[in-house]
Amino acid sequence: MAKEITPKKENYSQWYLDIVKKAGLAENSAVRGCMVIKPYGYAIWEKIKDELDRRFKETGHQNAYFPLFIPKSFLSKEADHVEGFAKECAVVTHHRLMNNPNGSGVVVDPEAKLEEELIVRPTSETIIWNTYRDWIKSYRDLPLLINQWANVVRWEMRTRPFLRTAEFLWQEGHTAHSTSKEAMEEAKTIHDVYADFAESIMAMPVIKGAKSESERFAGALETYTIEAMMQDGKALQAGTSHFLGQNFAKAFEVKFLNENNKEEYVWATSWGVSTRLIGALIMTHSDDDGLVLPPKLAPIQVVIVPIPKPNETLLEVAGKIASSLRNKGISVKIDTDRKKRPGFKFAEYEMMGVPVRLGLGMRDIENNVIEVARRDTKEKASIPMDNIENYVENLLIEIQENLLQKAKTFREERTSFVDTFDEFKEVLENKGGFIYAHWDGTAETEDKIKELTKATIRCIPNDAKEENGVDMLSGKPSKRRVLFAKAY
Repeated sequence: MAKEITPKKENYSQWYLDIVKKAGLAENSAVRGCMVIKPYGYAIWEKIKDELDRRFKETGHQNAYFPLFIPKSFLSKEADHVEGFAKECAVVTHHRLMNNPNGSGVVVDPEAKLEEELIVRPTSETIIWNTYRDWIKSYRDLPLLINQWANVVRWEMRTRPFLRTAEFLWQEGHTAHSTSKEAMEEAKTIHDVYADFAESIMAMPVIKGAKSESERFAGALETYTIEAMMQDGKALQAGTSHFLGQNFAKAFEVKFLNENNKEEYVWATSWGVSTRLIGALIMTHSDDDGLVLPPKLAPIQVVIVPIPKPNETLLEVAGKIASSLRNKGISVKIDTDRKKRPGFKFAEYEMMGVPVRLGLGMRDIENNVIEVARRDTKEKASIPMDNIENYVENLLIEIQENLLQKAKTFREERTSFVDTFDEFKEVLENKGGFIYAHWDGTAETEDKIKELTKATIRCIPNDAKEENGVDMLSGKPSKRRVLFAKAY
């Protein structure tokens, strides 16, 4: 099975597509640019969703659902917002089909044209803020902390499963506050939630920071991002949290009476992550033998494979082991397939990224041992069956930590600090990865660097130290380094 995967070094893009296909994560659909997320891929998304949903609720948020369709006029109310999404919108113009008069199939009924076109949501700020106008009247109604799990459509021309598709799944938080300070704190809180989730659950190290003005979300006054490095050295924006100021409140007339009985506009945030995180998982950890999953996101954490084929005795012992593991909260599968050979099964579970494989034969039972294979390092060991559940529990923790440390080491090796534009271009061409360089803070310089190199400012890191320097391109003064990279 591994031979069916193109090696990373040979063709990274094809390597990625091969893993998506061979690991059974997703496939192209009949609709151009849209994907079918297969059960195993969706199971990973459910793990992501459940963990994030728990964290959102712990920070006081509630889930709701808003319409898929947005009246076109709504997008005209916030100028920056509509400009940011106009070229990506899918538009509904009619509400009915009819039989084709020539007898072949159906056609759009010309009499069913909508009075106002509907936009298939690219994001929900506009329709949510139109709704909030009726929900918010007084300071007693604030803060309003709402999250939505949904699908959105952004009409992409060049697509890649999970990373960029015309339709994708995500969560979008939309909150309203009585003060600017409270809204800013909310945006930063979610920024921290995303960063901790990426590192502690995905085993994916990220750089936290703010976007430059030209890279901000359309309609935001500030955008906070987490940036991860993939194994080809490119950056991937893994999650964003936005301070929207009062832009949407003013556009949709969302006001409240404060404690002094004076009317004010509310302050807003929005934030989201999407199924793009599955693409990030693949490109952070996987290898030429297939998918590698951190145990905390693996739908199957342990698989028990009876060798050479399942029989009553093997299945009985496997069942006892599985039960002891499940009592520890570990997800286990017992492979009962009698048609496939053990070698094929091993390759299949390796392709799927199952963190731990237990091989169980009759001789193992006689010797009271079991073969334990870990996916991350490919190491195998013969372990006593007594207290195997404790051994596996600790091994899963070790694998999770190892994947994070491995990703951190890779990022460190591919991170550079440069002072001149020639250095910048040389590193970008021959090494890639993250590059810290001084920037004069102007959009003109930022645009010129992007034009000349295709690298963008990924963020102004939260931990960027103040230091006197000069912009590597313009030579103008700079107070700190920012993070550059080529990106997905």
